Amino acid sequence: MDTLLQLLEMVLHIDKHLGVFIDQYGNWVYLFLFMIVFVETGLVLVPFLPGDSLLFIGGAFAATGAMDPWLLGVLLFVAATTGNTLNYWIGSMIGTKVYERNWRLLDRDALRKTHDFYEHHGGKTIVIARFVPVVRTFAPFVAGISQMTWQRFQLYNVVGAFIWVVLLVGGGYLFGNLPIVKQYLNVIVLVGLAAAVVPIALGALWKLLTRGRRRVVDPQGK
Repeated sequence: MDTLLQLLEMVLHIDKHLGVFIDQYGNWVYLFLFMIVFVETGLVLVPFLPGDSLLFIGGAFAATGAMDPWLLGVLLFVAATTGNTLNYWIGSMIGTKVYERNWRLLDRDALRKTHDFYEHHGGKTIVIARFVPVVRTFAPFVAGISQMTWQRFQLYNVVGAFIWVVLLVGGGYLFGNLPIVKQYLNVIVLVGLAAAVVPIALGALWKLLTRGRRRVVDPQGK
């Protein structure tokens, strides 16, 4: 039990423990990081895992020579694409029944919000969601439930995973070891998330406002 709690604490605070893990387990770190990203994107029950900070910190350690940046990038890309694929498959198998039952382990509010987000933004949600925690985990699940075609899903899945990994691992590789970045990593991550989410939220709000105006001008929708 204590070992499990220690492992969970290490996963949730990867920025503090990754160096220790590399020192103790060497190349097993690649499998460790692969599994965190795969599980976060592949299982809708664990949306709390630290995907963004993990990629950034991984890139920072790769810049020091502790890991191979190319191997790290490829493995995380594979983890992100296969994780999303598993999540899509689970959603397509369950179907709309997920909305009809009260699942204890499933965050229904997050599911509903992601579904609404998906309805507004369509396939590009799969790409955009890569940069939005929680939504990132639910987006492929909702795509599966909504019966998005396999080919269309995989196109957005691959593109989104590539951009996500390149930007965050690359950003960590280039800037992760700067003292100011190390000191204010959490703030930087939050600012980055805000930069991704705010334009989306403003766009959705604008659509709602313009739709409301149309209804006022033409209440019968003609």
